[in-house]
Amino acid sequence: MTHREAFVEAARAAQSLLAHPEVAERWSQPSACEGFTVGGLAAHLATQVLKVPDVLASESGADAPKTLLGHYASVAWVGAELESDINVGIRDEGEALAADGAQALAGQVADVTEKLSALLAAQPADRVVVLPWVGWSLALDDYLTTRMMEIAVHRDDLAVSVGVEVGDLPEAVFGPVLDLLARLAARRHGQTAMLRALARAERAPERINAL
Repeated sequence: MTHREAFVEAARAAQSLLAHPEVAERWSQPSACEGFTVGGLAAHLATQVLKVPDVLASESGADAPKTLLGHYASVAWVGAELESDINVGIRDEGEALAADGAQALAGQVADVTEKLSALLAAQPADRVVVLPWVGWSLALDDYLTTRMMEIAVHRDDLAVSVGVEVGDLPEAVFGPVLDLLARLAARRHGQTAMLRALARAERAPERINAL
């Protein structure tokens, strides 16, 4: 499975959960993510799929793209307080998108997911995409990795919020997500802390969060 095919599988996993009856039933209730309703969190998950066609439709970046880790070193939301402008804006965007309801949102994601395979297959191997909301470019496959990470994390958040179990993601999705989160955690806490967390429970730090 190629990286781009893996992203389509991640989108399908998000779509399946968004269409779950429990999501619609608990739409206006608080979610597991503070400040988000279930609907707002579902919409935030959905945007990881819905924004991709617009990104692909934009012109390729003229400047050299950031690396994947360089991207996360620069984004404003990493380490930001819950009530910071950036995080309030993210929640407001999700709640606004949720206003049309669960069925409409799930339908939008289903429509986009159906088109993703052809859209991604049409992109050149060296495609660079511009991310206007941050002001820099990424290689397309790196951008898709960021979206798969968001889908993996927020799919779990949404499943916990509505009390449903979800199956494992395909290895082609989970592998890049795990690699990204491990590298971010090691950069944040250091290699020693990371090694101890994974291999030496008796010396493991209390926290080894990536973000």
